[in-house]
Amino acid sequence: MRLDKFICKHTDLSHRDSRWAVAAGRVTVADSLITDPRAEIDRFVRVKLDGRVLQECQAHYIMLHKPAGYLSATSDPEHPTVMELMPSSMRELLHIGGRLDRASTGLLILTNDGLWSRRLTEPGKKLPKVYRVSTAEPIAADAEQRFAEGFYFATEGLTTTPAQLERLGETEARVTIYEGRYHQIKRMFARVGNRVVELHREKMGLIELDLALTPGEFRALTEAEVASV
Repeated sequence: MRLDKFICKHTDLSHRDSRWAVAAGRVTVADSLITDPRAEIDRFVRVKLDGRVLQECQAHYIMLHKPAGYLSATSDPEHPTVMELMPSSMRELLHIGGRLDRASTGLLILTNDGLWSRRLTEPGKKLPKVYRVSTAEPIAADAEQRFAEGFYFATEGLTTTPAQLERLGETEARVTIYEGRYHQIKRMFARVGNRVVELHREKMGLIELDLALTPGEFRALTEAEVASV
């Protein structure tokens, strides 16, 4: 948003007076004096007029090691949610970037930056998402080929983007997908005659679950992790 429009929106100054206030050196952005009314600002920067704070919103980017049994939701009347693992002061600020179902575990991202989280989860961006999977039955001999070919999902009317399956054992695999369709990995394994019993997300793009985090623990993303999206 342009700075003069921001001042007009957040004060009782007219648009003309807002432009004059900026040009007169009455406004600071991130503690720097800005005199160009056309300067663009975002929601995660401190803005002051005559020393009075008009906006001070910190961006939060958090990595959570999601435990089993928690819903990827802001609230639920029956089950605990991942928001209950966050400090109470932050719960209303955050949303989830890339959900996991209640039984699944691993990397979950929480943020208050909507534009950033859309870049993280948009199918068109084709960021790799890596999961470790345990299955009820031995993995079919042709599973790698069929995952690479993609599966047609009639509900969505689409064929999944080619996925990679790395066999780790008779009933274990590491799967890389580039979308986030509803229960996608479980549905893909069902197509090869199997059932997923454990699903653990290890990585989203270049952001990898910190092995120092135990289930339920979280930490802020590093500047490099944020910039990778």
